[in-house]
Amino acid sequence: MTNNNTYWTTEISPNSFAKGLGLKELWQKRYLVWLFIKRDITVQFKQTIFGMGWYFISPLFTMFMYIVVFGRIAGIPTDDIPQPVFYLSGICLWEYFAECLTAVSGTFQTNAGLYGKVYFPRLVSPVSVVLSKLFRFSLQLGTFVIVYVFFLFKGVELRPTWYLFLFPLLLMMIQGIALGLGLIISSLTTKYRDLVNFFGVFVSLWMYATPIVYPLSYVTNPTLHKIMLYNPMTAIIETFKYGAYGAGEFSWQALAYSFGCMVVLLIIGIAMFNRKQKFFIDTI
Repeated sequence: MTNNNTYWTTEISPNSFAKGLGLKELWQKRYLVWLFIKRDITVQFKQTIFGMGWYFISPLFTMFMYIVVFGRIAGIPTDDIPQPVFYLSGICLWEYFAECLTAVSGTFQTNAGLYGKVYFPRLVSPVSVVLSKLFRFSLQLGTFVIVYVFFLFKGVELRPTWYLFLFPLLLMMIQGIALGLGLIISSLTTKYRDLVNFFGVFVSLWMYATPIVYPLSYVTNPTLHKIMLYNPMTAIIETFKYGAYGAGEFSWQALAYSFGCMVVLLIIGIAMFNRKQKFFIDTI
């Protein structure tokens, strides 16, 4: 006699919006996130000459290039803030954002072999990438703090404000925007590979549409100024600068807009990512 009553103890299927975007399962497997973070940090230092030294060299070298090109040759003002301090404040935040966005957008391609062998919540990979990049960011931020303190001891008037306490929120928003947009890009490029080149150029141009190498006050055209505020990264960068040395523009409305963009991008990105993981192995 055959028993037709079959009971499944575990069901593996793509997560949908109705199932909470898979966040519950991600939390249950949070130990995997930690393992992936350790892996990513360890791999970065293998077969390198300077090791962590690159994390200090990169922002300093970029800073000197900005001073020469934008400060000396182009003569772009920095709101009376010392150029090293001004440029480093933007470089640290933008490089963290760009690295997270680039790494998350390549999630499917980077982990295709692993995804095809074993099941685990796919969101573990992009989330761990964003968190592992915090290690490099903390070192680069430390470089900024050292330069900042140096100019304070030199007697330069830098006026930090209490808005600097918004830094954890700003960091979370950077992570959320990079993660959400990166997941959207990753989902699109699994089928359309040539979009990778387009998004690479897009990220490079995006930096110049963000007040990194120039203050927002430098954009005097009202129309362009308003357009720049539609960039969700603008309010984040300007808030950090306003908190760090009292220069720049701060607006709760602009910051709320950036936060709203982050939420929308995260919801759309995770939903697309969960839908695409159903058949991405067949397209990669």
